[in-house]
Amino acid sequence: MGNVFRISDAASLALHSMVLLAANEDQVLSTREIAATLQVSQAHLSKVMQRLRRVGLVESIRGPTGGFKLGKPGEQISLLEVYEAIEGALTATYCLLGTPICRGEKCILGDLLETVNRETREYLAGTSLSDLTDVYEGPQDEEC
Repeated sequence: MGNVFRISDAASLALHSMVLLAANEDQVLSTREIAATLQVSQAHLSKVMQRLRRVGLVESIRGPTGGFKLGKPGEQISLLEVYEAIEGALTATYCLLGTPICRGEKCILGDLLETVNRETREYLAGTSLSDLTDVYEGPQDEEC
């Protein structure tokens, strides 16, 4: 069975990269180091990091020992800020088809979509990067 909740590769990469930077807040991490840790394309990561830099969520350091670091402390950056830096404003969707076609006030899914949208926004807005830094400690047996 497929996932109901979908997030773009770029947004996922941004979220994971930012938590990794928060877990290593005292260091500058190169694109190569981040890509190797996350096992992702360095080219795709570079594009995502530049978008995060443009909105001030990360700072880029030039030179042979350069890379990226957080633009402000991890406890001051929510997952919602990171998500919206890549995807734009998180807007609620109340119909799987995009445009409601039902002929009534009832949805075949009841209030499920409204609940999922609300809980997703609340989680992203209420979770800072610093809340998640322990995800990079120890072995990683499961996908996240």
